[in-house]
Amino acid sequence: MLKELKPALMMLVVLTIITGALYPLAVSGLAWALFPTQAHGSLVTRDGEVVGSTLIAQGFTEPGHFQPRPSAADYKAEASGASNYGPTSGPLIDQVKARIDALRAANPDAAARGPIPVELVTASGSGLDPHLSPGAALWQAPRIAAARGIPEAQLRTLVSSLTEGRTLGLFGEPRVNVLALNLALDALPAVVPDGAEPPGT
Repeated sequence: MLKELKPALMMLVVLTIITGALYPLAVSGLAWALFPTQAHGSLVTRDGEVVGSTLIAQGFTEPGHFQPRPSAADYKAEASGASNYGPTSGPLIDQVKARIDALRAANPDAAARGPIPVELVTASGSGLDPHLSPGAALWQAPRIAAARGIPEAQLRTLVSSLTEGRTLGLFGEPRVNVLALNLALDALPAVVPDGAEPPGT
């Protein structure tokens, strides 16, 4: 029995070293060397300080910022997930109605121009989707223009400049990263209406 056990234990040790140590170290090393930004979490910095990741949505609520999709996880990466409500679920319908009412109240000018994009009232499967369609971003433009005192045309140009195309020209839909959009917004010279507080304060 010991004769059969010895090679089995040796194989266990060798495979453990290869698959549990050498392979992960090699893959991680290649990732750090070839794709350093992605390997470190696609972090975004501003003035030398990490302000987020391009992969994870943040809950922007200020009138002068683009707002992301709703999140069943409250934008917490450790709690990523969906509500798992079905399309006929009463609680889901109530949530969507409440989001519609809130969006109409916060965006009266936009609401008068057309329907609210569905992605602004429904959460993504992960609850952390960092992107919006260009249309959903532009729907918010009247509110942001009023809060910042800038023309909507400038916001349309900004959204267009940051819109990403389909992956490899085939997969997915055009999209814009909300964090990147808001950082670009903050970099614009702010013109704040009298009596209003600057966005983000």
